Amino acid sequence: MTCLPSSVFSSPARLPARPLGHAGRRGGRPKPALPPAHLRFCHDWVYASPLCETGRRAGSWRCVPDAQLLAAQDLRLDVNLLDYVILALYFLVVLGIGFAARRAVRTSLDFFLSGRALPAWITGLAFMSANLGATEILGMAANGAQYGLMTVHYYWIGAVPAMVFLGVVMMPFYYRSKVHSVPEFMRRRFNGATQLLNASTFALAQILIAGINLYALGLVMDALLGWPLWVSIIVAAAIVLAYITLGGLSSAIYNEVMQFFVIVAALVPIVVIGLTRVGGFSGLGEKVKQGVLGEGGLHTWAQTSGTDNPMSANWIGLVLGLGFVLSFGYWTTNFAEVQRALSARNTNAARLTPIVAAYPKLVIPIVTVIPGLVAVVLFGNLGKDGGPTYNEAIPLLMNEFLPNGVLGIAVTGLLASFMAGVAANISGFNTVFTYDIWKSHVNGDHSDEWYVRLGRIATTGGIVAGIGAAFIAAGFSNIMNYLQSLFSFFNAPLFATFIIGLFWRRMTAWAGFWGLLSGTVCAFASYILYKTGVLDFGTELNASFWGAGIAFVVDAIVSVVVTLVTTPKPQSELRGLVYGLSDASLSDDALAGDAAWYRSPVILGAGAVVLAAAFYLPFL
Repeated sequence: MTCLPSSVFSSPARLPARPLGHAGRRGGRPKPALPPAHLRFCHDWVYASPLCETGRRAGSWRCVPDAQLLAAQDLRLDVNLLDYVILALYFLVVLGIGFAARRAVRTSLDFFLSGRALPAWITGLAFMSANLGATEILGMAANGAQYGLMTVHYYWIGAVPAMVFLGVVMMPFYYRSKVHSVPEFMRRRFNGATQLLNASTFALAQILIAGINLYALGLVMDALLGWPLWVSIIVAAAIVLAYITLGGLSSAIYNEVMQFFVIVAALVPIVVIGLTRVGGFSGLGEKVKQGVLGEGGLHTWAQTSGTDNPMSANWIGLVLGLGFVLSFGYWTTNFAEVQRALSARNTNAARLTPIVAAYPKLVIPIVTVIPGLVAVVLFGNLGKDGGPTYNEAIPLLMNEFLPNGVLGIAVTGLLASFMAGVAANISGFNTVFTYDIWKSHVNGDHSDEWYVRLGRIATTGGIVAGIGAAFIAAGFSNIMNYLQSLFSFFNAPLFATFIIGLFWRRMTAWAGFWGLLSGTVCAFASYILYKTGVLDFGTELNASFWGAGIAFVVDAIVSVVVTLVTTPKPQSELRGLVYGLSDASLSDDALAGDAAWYRSPVILGAGAVVLAAAFYLPFL
């Protein structure tokens, strides 16, 4: 309950924008007389009190429910010079890393894959940070507010097992084949047509996902700082363009490592203050039970035998759709992530890259899902008609809790998350466009320096296209739903083609092409049928789970049928590309110390999977 001076009720326009946590944030506004001491609760000129009752007057003060007050607030932050100094320093450091990385770029391998010279802890943190973009922070907080603890499925079953599988099983094939990209691997395993199809769909997906990051950034900067949408998008896009064009993948990776720590530093204060405000974990749990999510918001597997749960998903969709098809499709074939592992210094470091990233991935829900739950408890009309959207959960909490200085770090953290996501998308796009589209299918007769220049041009084109794609994202109130739909379109069928071709050497070249094409078409078709009401999947998120499963099954069936009527490649062309046919010509690249248990991908990977299962136990 919050007590306000009665005078503010004479006009709705005079309702304060938000309760304030410390003095001085609203400089220039006159303070009304203080309420009685027993009603004060450490706000600047809005005083909260547990003693208030709805409609009761306390002297010249009138009490209103906290949810009503919080629902009325806008998002504009009172940033001051200190906050902008912190933001400016961040931009300078980012550009400085770009200029420093430029000195190491001498060949196309340096520009596109960092010369394959980075240690596992660097590539692992970059792998994690590349995924910790705007869609992760805003989207997972939005899902936490909308679906409750079921959101952790994206991490514990929807990420960690697939990341471990990538490191233990698939990275040896990627890395030791010396390919520049996933589409190049598809060419060597299947044919040029499959490479071109994969490269084209991947390039389109990266532009659309970059658009999500840029659009989300523009909305947040407009809401929080008052920057016009187009200014926010262009400023962030220009900085990403500058440091990737200067230093290529090395610049992106070193910035991603720094951005990981900036993002965490920005989110931790929100979590700590938020939990304090709602009475700790126990208080949060009680308030969630009493809210719109109810008891189901605190469980992960309860009621999944049917669809009577916040996500309207059953265990089949969660395990097969999210836990297998979507997660394995994303983590094992998404070149924006795999590219970080390909930049590692040897095979063992490449295998460790996603496994190193899996450990922080286990605990990321603390700084994404919990803020979403806090927001749905504190802001009564979050996600409702006329209220803020679920995507605004994190900005609302920043606005509510953080003082100047810390506020500057938080804004910088949000910018870092957007830029890390865009950089991952664009660095993947420029590599695939240069090698897998232009060099392989347009003109491959130029010098190495020419392709570095083309990569820089492709970076510019990708950024410009991403700015255009930002406006497509405007049609989605929950950007994570949009993102999961894209994954079901592009990643699920690719995973089916890849995994069947990896373990079934009989699969033919044209089976790879037609399987991938048919799976992609069916994924789009299922989504269109859902949006037109022909199919009923309950929620858009559940529709993406089922769409991914449909795409996978159709891809697999078509691949088998086409294989049975076409001729397979000879085994000599498949060595090093399929399971059970190693390439004896490849030398061992192990380094001193790689045999130690703490550098074993199998042992560390098993540990991550065991922890993921254990984390579920308190929330079944």
